[in-house]
Amino acid sequence: MNETYLSDLQLGARYSVNRITIWRWHRTNEQFPRAVTLSPGCTRWRLSEIEAWETAKVVAT
Repeated sequence: MNETYLSDLQLGARYSVNRITIWRWHRTNEQFPRAVTLSPGCTRWRLSEIEAWETAKVVAT
């Protein structure tokens, strides 16, 4: 199965926040999915992990 990766800009658009907010969540929220470095200067998030995080947040509410 091929994995889809999202950039900080794509995540920002997904949640209607600035890309800096995505990095703050990454730094301060242990439940937020960890970014992966695909190559130097290319850091992304796995869509499958983002969707699992979203589902966990809905279930917890």
